[in-house]
Amino acid sequence: MYELKSVTKRYTRGKDTVHALAGVDLTIADGDRLVIQGPTGGGKSTLLQMLGALDKPTEGEVVLDGVDLAKLSEAKLTKVRSENIGFVFQSFNLIPTLTAQENVETALVPLGVKTKDRRERAAAALESVGLGERLGHLPGEMSGGQQQRVAIARALVKNPKVLLADEPTGNLDESMRDEIMDVLERMWKELGLTFIMVTHDSAIAKKAPRLATIRKGKITVKENAAS
Repeated sequence: MYELKSVTKRYTRGKDTVHALAGVDLTIADGDRLVIQGPTGGGKSTLLQMLGALDKPTEGEVVLDGVDLAKLSEAKLTKVRSENIGFVFQSFNLIPTLTAQENVETALVPLGVKTKDRRERAAAALESVGLGERLGHLPGEMSGGQQQRVAIARALVKNPKVLLADEPTGNLDESMRDEIMDVLERMWKELGLTFIMVTHDSAIAKKAPRLATIRKGKITVKENAAS
């Protein structure tokens, strides 16, 4: 479970101080599905970075399963990310010279998984997202939707507790958006993940069980009756 307590993040830009997060309090239960919306510059990506152990707050606590991430060393934060958190981004972030299977395997290398096990787990992860016949294909040989499926498989192959998605459908058309959301929602249910997603897409936000809106570093959360 996540518990954020009075989380503040300030950046200095020249002579100005930017308050990206301004005293955020937020609780996210295990297995929750939370969508985060808000205007550009409102603090969405900064909040996701805090949840993903990619950055530390200026003030406050970011507690995951009883551990305050704000107090961990960089080495320990890297370990948390490698073992517990899967990331999916808008731009896919695949290595163009590696096959789909090899791209997925890269998530297991830091965990010390042996080559044979890496290959088997990567193949199974790709099968789970409907790409069992694309193991040997390079990213350039696949559509945008297929590349995002590879990215999802890479995020999930290490069996994380948390899946963080930053605009995962932002580069896709409407039909492909729906396909990717179907995959993400199915994985959330089947694997019992805590799933947190940033999106500008109101159609996606309306279907989420919980919706967080962040503006000028302040957050409000509501239960979504339409979900």
